[in-house]
Amino acid sequence: MSQKVVTFGEVMMRLSTPAFARFTQSTSFNITYAGAEANVAVSVANFGIPSAHVTRFPDNDLGAAATQALRKYGVDTSFILYGDERMGVYFLENGSIHRASRIIYDRFDSAFAHIQKGSINWDEILKDAAWFHYTGITPAISQGAADVCLEGLQAARKRGVKISGDINYRRNLWQYGKSAKDIMPALIELTDVMIAGITDMENCMGISGNSFEEACRQTMKQYPAVKKIATTERDSVSSSHNRISAVLFDGKKILQSKSYDLTHIVDRVGSGDAFMAGLVYGMLSKKDDQQSLEFATAACAWKHTVEGDVNLASAAEIENLVKGENVGKLLR
Repeated sequence: MSQKVVTFGEVMMRLSTPAFARFTQSTSFNITYAGAEANVAVSVANFGIPSAHVTRFPDNDLGAAATQALRKYGVDTSFILYGDERMGVYFLENGSIHRASRIIYDRFDSAFAHIQKGSINWDEILKDAAWFHYTGITPAISQGAADVCLEGLQAARKRGVKISGDINYRRNLWQYGKSAKDIMPALIELTDVMIAGITDMENCMGISGNSFEEACRQTMKQYPAVKKIATTERDSVSSSHNRISAVLFDGKKILQSKSYDLTHIVDRVGSGDAFMAGLVYGMLSKKDDQQSLEFATAACAWKHTVEGDVNLASAAEIENLVKGENVGKLLR
């Protein structure tokens, strides 16, 4: 049986200041390409699961470079569309100790924002897929992106493909006349596994609760397709020192992962995507939800040691962290 994972969403050019320099200090930027869903595709490919990413790039050298960046890590790029518009960009200043990290977005009117309903052959893309992943970022970009995302979910549901959604609510992105509550419920109705905190559930579905479990129970009652909801829990001592753990509600009870003390963070951007990729991998290959949750949390923790948005780790490396083996050692 195929384990192929398909992801859909925008990929941006990331311009980050060297080391921990401030924007006002920098005379150059480090260039990488990343997007929440594409980060998941790269991670699961590194874990040994075939993946494909669907997006739209500008039809120029930047679009070609972004495509090559995905292909480099084994992601199938054969379904990417190209157009005449611009590449979305974001700028990152990594924080240190008590100085917080900062991000400035420049993604308005990107090639992806101009994607249109009917432009993607979802049946062809999903014919050998086991999993489809989206995030709440994508439908916030434009009406076209929301329409195409819904098309993808409907095609996946029709084929019996498992669907996951990271419902990360981004208030500043919803600028085309629709709110998250207008768009997200139709997507969540088709979602099997969800990543969401209490705030995400309130902003996207109008659901609130005194606890994560209470909000999850309300969500599953209103959206019966949703079978599992997970979220990470972060304690930020400083920009350089966080503690991370995660919880998962399986419809009956809360599962809790072990906690990781991250004392010298290299780059925390993309750690949520690393968690999502770990959860997808776990649910495709592990015996139970607790094992899946532990693998996902370890993947999230590992990401903090890697520069860039993408978690460049093998499944074996994450398994070693789960077991506490080869942690911090010199391997040769």
